[in-house]
Amino acid sequence: MAEHVVTLKKSLKKLLDEKKYQTLKDVLATMNGADIAAVFEDLEEERTPLLFRLLPKELAAEAFAELSPELQEHLITGFSDKELHELVSELYVDDAADLVEEMPASVVKRILAQADPEMRREINQILRYPENSAGSIMTTEYVSLHPEMTIAEAIQRIRRTGVDKETIYTCYVTKDRKLLGTVSVKDMLLAADENIPVSEIMDEHVIFVNTLTDQEEVAQTLSKYNFLALPVVDTDGRMVGIVTFDDAMDVLVEETTEDIEKMAGMLPSEKSYLRSSPFDLFKHRIPWLMLLMVSATFTGMIITGFESALAAQVVLTAFIPMLMDTGGNSGSQASVTVIRALSLGELEFGDLPEVVWKEIQTAVLCGVALASLCFAKIMLFDRLLLGNTDITPLTAFVVCATMAVTVLIAKIVGCILPMAAKKMGFDPAVMASPFITTIVDALSLLVYFGIASAILF
Repeated sequence: MAEHVVTLKKSLKKLLDEKKYQTLKDVLATMNGADIAAVFEDLEEERTPLLFRLLPKELAAEAFAELSPELQEHLITGFSDKELHELVSELYVDDAADLVEEMPASVVKRILAQADPEMRREINQILRYPENSAGSIMTTEYVSLHPEMTIAEAIQRIRRTGVDKETIYTCYVTKDRKLLGTVSVKDMLLAADENIPVSEIMDEHVIFVNTLTDQEEVAQTLSKYNFLALPVVDTDGRMVGIVTFDDAMDVLVEETTEDIEKMAGMLPSEKSYLRSSPFDLFKHRIPWLMLLMVSATFTGMIITGFESALAAQVVLTAFIPMLMDTGGNSGSQASVTVIRALSLGELEFGDLPEVVWKEIQTAVLCGVALASLCFAKIMLFDRLLLGNTDITPLTAFVVCATMAVTVLIAKIVGCILPMAAKKMGFDPAVMASPFITTIVDALSLLVYFGIASAILF
């Protein structure tokens, strides 16, 4: 599929270079909006307005919604008021709200000026909700049916109004805007009698979310129940919109990307990698690097405090990197597993005792296996093959005992910190690899020198 897209991009660029606009128009009309957007992202910005004007209205709106904010702004700048009005009119309300949210004030003013009054009202309604809430990602374009409508009347209403709705497969039965139930087009088409009211075949057990529900929870709910759309109600129980599965997928991608960046010790970025300048990358990476560099001071202080012990047993220094790395890796494994479970809603803070006990059992198994392998490696490779006679069985025991204890501590720290962060209202991903590794590094050195002092000195 990737190779096909690359070939398609090259073909379209060639047609554009040769100014075969009619052929270009015919080819573009057969493409999906997302694929067209991918082609636009690879073009020089000055060529995109020409290519965009070759698209049919509906396809142009579909492709425009998939473009990066930077390219959207570039295109809007080159649009006439008539072109902008036609584009905004074709956009779904949630896509239009996303566009307004991303653009600078001068561009927003122009977009709203070209939007119809009803569109402006709906955009403003969505923008009033908190960021990352269900209300901020919903669309107000859904099919609403009255419970006393017959099935024939309902189908006629869908035919009349469905063209402007984001989805028509699931319809929502409301009275005075109160959500009473849902009914699918399939159920209506297969009903034995089209003269019965919709209320007789609707499902009254509706799963819905509130406008203030976190967007990640909304996406997880859609995934859990395999819905195409999820109704959104306000605090008074009145239906105000729906969240569709495509918006939920965008949320999951966004949230996962943000978690990965935090777990890698970076501030989240809204730009794609290729559209990020070196300075953008610098701004998002340097704060954590500075923090971790300063926090490493504690590690240096611990080593300095045991300088006399290291002077007496210089060979101990050679094993410090291995112990610190093993501790950091063990902590990262536990934290990533727990963070993932938290994000999927599999764990709550009340599960902490069970989680800690499970990680202790895992740590014992890992610690024994690693310590055994480490002992064999030190005695056979370091002592016999490399001929390091300073390494004694007692020294090897100190290193291996430290490794076993370090793995145990690392896994306990790795599972407790993310759950504690979640309980306190912080993002658990912040407590991932870099932060936990720094803590475990310091603890592993304390354990190492503590065991060495007790046995060797």
